[in-house]
Amino acid sequence: MEVLVIFLIITAIPTAIGLMKIFEKAGQKSWAALIPFYNAFIWLKVIEKPLWWFIFVLIPFVNIFMLLLFLVETAKTFNKNQLWEQGFAAILPFYYMPYLGFSKNESYKSLSERTKFKKSKVREWTDAIIFAVVAASIIRMFIFEAYTIPTPSMEKSMLVGDYLFVSKFTYGARMPNTPIAFPFVHHTMPFSTTLKSFVRWISFPYYRFAGPKTVKNNDIVVFNYPDGDTVALNYQDRSYYSLVRHNGWGNINNPDFIPPQGSLAVGKVISRPVDKRENYIKRCIAIPGDNLEIKDQQVYINGKKAKNPEQLQYQYFIVGKDGASFSKKELSRIDISNDDFEMYNNSFFNQGFHNYIIYGMLAQCYAFKEIPESSYPYLGIIILDDRNAEILRHNPKVGALIKAIYKKGVTNSENDIFPFDTLNYKWNQDNFGPLHMPSKGETVNLNLKNIGLYARIIDPYEGHKLQVKNGKIFIDDVETYKYKFKMGYYWMMGDNRHNSADSRFWGFVPEDHISGTPLFIWLSLNKDRELSDGKIRWNRVFSVPK
Repeated sequence: MEVLVIFLIITAIPTAIGLMKIFEKAGQKSWAALIPFYNAFIWLKVIEKPLWWFIFVLIPFVNIFMLLLFLVETAKTFNKNQLWEQGFAAILPFYYMPYLGFSKNESYKSLSERTKFKKSKVREWTDAIIFAVVAASIIRMFIFEAYTIPTPSMEKSMLVGDYLFVSKFTYGARMPNTPIAFPFVHHTMPFSTTLKSFVRWISFPYYRFAGPKTVKNNDIVVFNYPDGDTVALNYQDRSYYSLVRHNGWGNINNPDFIPPQGSLAVGKVISRPVDKRENYIKRCIAIPGDNLEIKDQQVYINGKKAKNPEQLQYQYFIVGKDGASFSKKELSRIDISNDDFEMYNNSFFNQGFHNYIIYGMLAQCYAFKEIPESSYPYLGIIILDDRNAEILRHNPKVGALIKAIYKKGVTNSENDIFPFDTLNYKWNQDNFGPLHMPSKGETVNLNLKNIGLYARIIDPYEGHKLQVKNGKIFIDDVETYKYKFKMGYYWMMGDNRHNSADSRFWGFVPEDHISGTPLFIWLSLNKDRELSDGKIRWNRVFSVPK
């Protein structure tokens, strides 16, 4: 925040001083340039534009665009009609406004005195494109942004193929960390998987403008992926930290290393600022100050059962009866997508279930231990909400339908559950916690057991150097056993509980990662169907996600 204030001061003061001299040259009182809002009123007289423009000066974020427009129009009053001159006025007003105001070679011209300037067709198109790009970029940055649902982690509340507008102002618009970037793209240039779309010549710290709402429990929230501060460019769809846990830091930071989980070399490892990390959309389960616990899939907040989304989904094991099988088209008729169903043969399950039994991952998996080859030759894993589970239970083709529940005290064999410490925290995605959500200004006592819970908060999120040496904890090279949080932290989970990479796998979401919330779905396409067979989900068009 201090860096941002300093930047604004060193740019705003010379701009204002320059405007004072420009006002004076235009026959207006120079001091008027220093009075908020009144200066805009006088400025409109100087550039000879209609006074109703003042309405737009009062609209948050729209006034940013109006400021740029005012600067360009001011340049015109000095017969500065070339594109580069007007560009200087808009981009470097702290230099150009003082130059126009103090230079004896530059004189103010009223509209009737100005040299007639006829734009070429190329110039007209250039101006129009620049106008559209600047306006759209400001809207995208501060007001709302188009977004699409790429994965089934929020089904059935939100579906793959939903196109929606996300409100950036509901929780308060964020000042961008990296304001200099190629327009309309996120972190990578079009037609490239590695070329950055932004530069860090100017970097702002976290600052959020006041918004009409704060994040509440059960809100659907868009945020930047917390684990995305570091990325292996050839594995951008995977958590860098998960790759390190499975393969070792030295291997993943070797560009030529090929992980067993893939066929490509790791490639270059880069870092990304908060606003250029991947966009995720999940449901906020817990807010700062809450205590969270998951017991046999039921979430508890502060000791009370949390409200479950209406179409909450879990993984089930389905067995075809007497040789019956299930086609994907057949399941799509009851609104089960191809992504939610995988069929396997019996030999896979007879082998695979022994692993499940060894790890104790399923509460009722023993029912499958003695499956005869002839009786149940078709088995599958399917993702269902309560409604579809009930429908399938009554389907004559179904021999068994069993909900998958990870048992309490049984850890994930891949050690992918936060905080990745199976010795002290025997948690899994269905039995997790209890865990407290840190609040801004709250102090926590640190020890060697709980340091794993807060390591990423202290280091990458809040910018301190954390070390554990010889059984002692050091923050910024000072031995300490307390820490005061600078931000509040949230817990995000998908409604598709067994098919969602969420806080259970990477921990807390800092408040500076919160981007916005969905406004409405403007289009929804079912990728498993043709246009003539219900590809457009008309019932979802212009609906509000809940």
